[in-house]
Formats: sequence, C-alpha cells, structure tokens
Amino acid sequence: MRTLVVIPARYASTRFPGKPLALLGGKPIIQWVWEHVNQAAESTDAMVATDDERILQAVRQFGGQCMLTADTHRSGTDRCGEVLRSLEAQGQQYDVVINVQGDEPFVEVGQIKALVDCFAVPDTQIATLKTVIRSAQELNSPNNVKVICSPSGRAVYFSRQPIPYLRGIDPEQWLQHQSYFKHVGIYAFRAQVLKEVTCLSPSPLEMSESLEQLRWLENGYAIQVAETTKANIGIDTPEDLMAAEQFLLETQSKK
Repeated sequence: MRTLVVIPARYASTRFPGKPLALLGGKPIIQWVWEHVNQAAESTDAMVATDDERILQAVRQFGGQCMLTADTHRSGTDRCGEVLRSLEAQGQQYDVVINVQGDEPFVEVGQIKALVDCFAVPDTQIATLKTVIRSAQELNSPNNVKVICSPSGRAVYFSRQPIPYLRGIDPEQWLQHQSYFKHVGIYAFRAQVLKEVTCLSPSPLEMSESLEQLRWLENGYAIQVAETTKANIGIDTPEDLMAAEQFLLETQSKK
C-alpha cells in the first residue's frame, strides 16, 4: 500500500506567526515533524505543503521535500488535496494520504503505522486516532476534542464538550464511571475519499463545533478510530513551544 504523508505548514498563524520556523531544540518545528514522519516505512513518501516561500526554503535547506500550494485553502485537508492532485498529474499514484499538521513535532512512527493498518479493512474511508483522557481538567477543556465510537471503532461523534453526558452523576466523578477519549488530530484518507471530501461545503455541525471532521460524518463518510497511548504535544502558541521545550529536555534526560 503506497502512502503519502502531507505536512501542511502555514506561516500566517493568528496566535503564533511563523510557527513552523520557530526553533525547538535548535531546529525548526517543521524539521522535527519531517524527520519523525520520514522514519516511517519505505513505502511512505512525505511532502511539506505550504503557501509561504520562507517555509519552502527552510524545508529545502534541511533536505526535505516541499510544495507551494494556494493561499486560499480553508484547512490543512484542502492543502493535502492539492498536493495529491498535483502529484497524480505528474504520474504518481497513492492508496492512502495522511495529514500530519506541521505543528506536531512529536508525531510517532507507531501512530502513522496505526493509521495505515486501518486500511487493511477494505471499506475504511477515513482513519484517525484517539487516546484515553485521564484528568478532569483535560476532559472539560474545549481545546481537547472528545470522540465516542461504536463497538467496531467507527466514530459516532466528536465534540468539544465531554461526551457522553452521565446523567445523575457529579461531573467531577465522571472519569470514575466512564472511559473518555481525546481525539488526536492526525487523519488518513483513501486517495479518492480525500478528493471527495475537499469538495464538500461546510456543514451545520461543523460550524457549530468548529470541527472539520463533523462535515465528513454529516455527509455519510465513515471514520475509523485507532487508539494510541500518546497524546501528542501540538504547538499553537509561544507558550506551547515553551512546554514542548521542557518536554524535549525531560525526554532527552531519560535517554
């Protein structure tokens, strides 16, 4: 199964302009993502997708592959779709496309493998990841997207609110009565499905929760959810970068 990992990287972040080029442990964040992605299997190709020349040059400088894409995309998924279409026009063919955001410096090979493994089932259209929530603070934060799944592992719903709601139980006690899962925002698509979902218009549930994956569910696409033991540290703000630096130091001190 031939797999393409696309790493969308946008310079003009509202909360952290120039984020992909910010230094983490002496290297740009985008380089960390690239290096981790490229530890995957030989059948996996990778491409950074950006709308900014500064990121393009930085990626080329450390030896990565990068493609300039339009600056009008609404999401990283749309940017992935442009890369896929461009490579197909050049004669390249892929079975699965994985979207790893350019602010995920600690993405792991095992997570990429878990997504690819979902497509061993022929009817898998889209795959993503979840991890167990272990604290009330994590459960109640709207920045942590929660997911509930069917017994077969298909996503039923994603929400910024804790789901399911436990009637008659103090919310502070919910984790003692129910397993809750945080969504880890890495996606994989069958190539044809990626081209289809990038043509969909925003949906009511998506606009209510500001969660793109609800658009796919509302339009009838099935999302398979694999479990990972790692909750990646994404970087959205300069404060997140400081936390990532601390995590990196702690990780390196254990080696």
